[in-house]
Amino acid sequence: MLNWAQQFDDVVWLDSNQNSNKDTQKHYSYDAVLAVDAFTSIKTDFHQGFEKLKEYQSYAKDWIFGYLAYDLKNDVEVLKSQNFDDLGFSDLCFFQPKKLFLIKDNQVEIQYLNFVDDEIDDDLFIIKRGVEVARGTVFSDIKIKLRIHKDAYFDKVNMILEHIHRGDIYEANFCQEFYAENTQINPLETYYKLNRISKPPFASFIKLEDKYVLSASPERYLKKQGDTIISQPIKGTAKRSMNVDDDKTLKLNLSEDKKERSENIMIVDLVRNDLSKTALQGSVKVEELCKIYTFDQVHHMISTITSKIDLSTHPVDIIKSTFPMGSMTGAPKISAMKIIEDLEETKRGIYSGAIGYFSPNGDFDFNVVIRSILYNASKKYISYSVGGAITAKSDPLKEYEECLIKAKAMREVLEN
Repeated sequence: MLNWAQQFDDVVWLDSNQNSNKDTQKHYSYDAVLAVDAFTSIKTDFHQGFEKLKEYQSYAKDWIFGYLAYDLKNDVEVLKSQNFDDLGFSDLCFFQPKKLFLIKDNQVEIQYLNFVDDEIDDDLFIIKRGVEVARGTVFSDIKIKLRIHKDAYFDKVNMILEHIHRGDIYEANFCQEFYAENTQINPLETYYKLNRISKPPFASFIKLEDKYVLSASPERYLKKQGDTIISQPIKGTAKRSMNVDDDKTLKLNLSEDKKERSENIMIVDLVRNDLSKTALQGSVKVEELCKIYTFDQVHHMISTITSKIDLSTHPVDIIKSTFPMGSMTGAPKISAMKIIEDLEETKRGIYSGAIGYFSPNGDFDFNVVIRSILYNASKKYISYSVGGAITAKSDPLKEYEECLIKAKAMREVLEN
């Protein structure tokens, strides 16, 4: 199906890799979803971005798929994004697909808009027969560069620690970019390899004309199901080991690590506060606190926070009141966003934003765009970013090493 989809300019593929991580299934609606070929769409910068999305979603009253870039923060608060940007993604992009495939429990539900529904049989015939696409190679002598080198990274982390010790903030998520210029890749093959390494629960392949997102995200940002809102921030990461006993020790050490637990709990408090803005009184609950989830590449500490809403609350307002996600900003959120904007070298764009969908009844599900390769084919520019939470007990060297662990899968794929 995904090979067949490459003929279209607008493609969103969402894959939960359900069979590889049984522990994360309880909040899933679908195993995978494919949406292609825009009938209507919206693309805009951050100026009144959420209001424009609200109007579009209310007008469409249909499935819409797309992304929210991190820099929509400037629509929510009086903030700015003035760092270097060579990717050129819009701040917000959604489309209403002509053709939609919803996959769950070994069944496919197919929804085509009325004026193309006579194409279903032909499309299924082609998909079943198997579509050959030019696989090519992932790499073209790719030379990965760092936007922030090691010594500069240490200096910037120490500046954040000064802010923390002064009381300006108590946590900040500081990110750095890895990039390659004048480089071409095969986006689909790159996605296949990245997904195969990580098998994450929120993988996605996005193609919007000449721009691609190849995401192996392990993190849910926000889901609405009926009157229930679910957020699952990740804070706390440990590497895996091939040795079973060593791996168990690494997992146990992560669960008992005071620094990792403290940064997770700080973000849980932030998410509880964000959800309370639209929640029915007394309905915000922490269902899981600092639970360890195991993935192919890493162990993660994840908490699950839920709330109940009045069904008259507009779904876009729920997202706006929590955006950007606390796990990618820090706390207090606004102060942290100002500080990281000053210290980071690259505009985040879609990185640490969210990819997902709205259903016709106003439900939604969005991931956090991390562990993702971003590609502008026209500019031949490849980018991936990684970050970590800086708290009072952070060691700059350990934070740097954690970034390299998080970057490992992307680098392996790109450098073969």
